[in-house]
Amino acid sequence: METFYQPDYSNPIGSEFMFAYRITIENNNTFPIKLLRRHWYIIDSNGSHREVEGEGVVGVQPLLAPGESYQYVSGSNLRTEIGKMYGTYQMENQLNKKLFDVKIPEFQMVVPFKMN
Repeated sequence: METFYQPDYSNPIGSEFMFAYRITIENNNTFPIKLLRRHWYIIDSNGSHREVEGEGVVGVQPLLAPGESYQYVSGSNLRTEIGKMYGTYQMENQLNKKLFDVKIPEFQMVVPFKMN
């Protein structure tokens, strides 16, 4: 997990802070899996909470064989200089079609301080 502040897409005076994040999903199971849905919790440092959920990630529902990984980059906007995200992916075991959730650990998004 990596996060990147996007100053060119942010407007600090308007309380708009844009971040990109890169996530790598690894299939450590003995069976193939498919990522069906995502559910994110986004929290600004002022205490405001948002939820985002939907099909797949960045428009795809990746299928991963055992040992394979999938990496993607997406983004989130905050109303404050510091925030965090966490959530779950809903996965499907491709052998028996059973659904299971995978926890996405919390990560922070912080605007870098300017050094003068």
